[in-house]
Amino acid sequence: MIRVVLIGSGNVAIHLARALEKAEKVRLVQYFSRTDRNKEYFSESIPHTQNMDSLVQADVYIIAVSDGAIEEVARQIPYKESLVLHTSGSVPMASLGSMNRHGVLYPVQTFSKDRSLDWKKIPLALEASSPDEMALIKSLANLLSDQVYEIDSERRKKLHLSAVFANNFSNHMFALAEELCQENQLDFELLKPLISETGKKVISIRPEEAQTGPARRHDHTVLEEQAKELSGDKKVIYELLSQSISSRY
Repeated sequence: MIRVVLIGSGNVAIHLARALEKAEKVRLVQYFSRTDRNKEYFSESIPHTQNMDSLVQADVYIIAVSDGAIEEVARQIPYKESLVLHTSGSVPMASLGSMNRHGVLYPVQTFSKDRSLDWKKIPLALEASSPDEMALIKSLANLLSDQVYEIDSERRKKLHLSAVFANNFSNHMFALAEELCQENQLDFELLKPLISETGKKVISIRPEEAQTGPARRHDHTVLEEQAKELSGDKKVIYELLSQSISSRY
């Protein structure tokens, strides 16, 4: 049985708590957060503390806090013989300091509190300070997911950057599209089948092969007319992305 303490109460911590509770051969023995924020998302059966000095002893401590707080939190964990992990995609493993046992368990996924996810399908990127630590991290990761990969800090940083393009930027495009619909008294629901098909296509074929639209066709008349309909950031983004697509094809 792997005893785990979870540090954090944000989106990643909430989903990790759910996954750890369901996993066999894992026991979530405590979680830490400085406030009662999001307390309702955690099972009442999981002991909660707001004091780092009150952390119980465990095999693994998982730090799921904002990137800027990881180093400071790691320094406060009193049990130096236990394995300490962080869950960030962009923070190097070295941020955990000089602790003898440390590593990374980065879930490549977007997390929102009220969304349910199948952890078995979430890729987990692992890194460890030694082969022994990797063995323990893999044991834990394999209990959570069927997709487990060893990826060092430098490549993980590039993976996270790729995820920003794939998820954060694409979601921002959806937000701008919704705003355009609202400005023109159109229902955003009209675009949801299109968004769904776009997601399905990039899973079944390469994104470069899936590209369509006026920029892909070099339809300069449409591009010029559509650019005239826009202003501000939307116009800048439209012209920049259209130029990028046209250049590629």
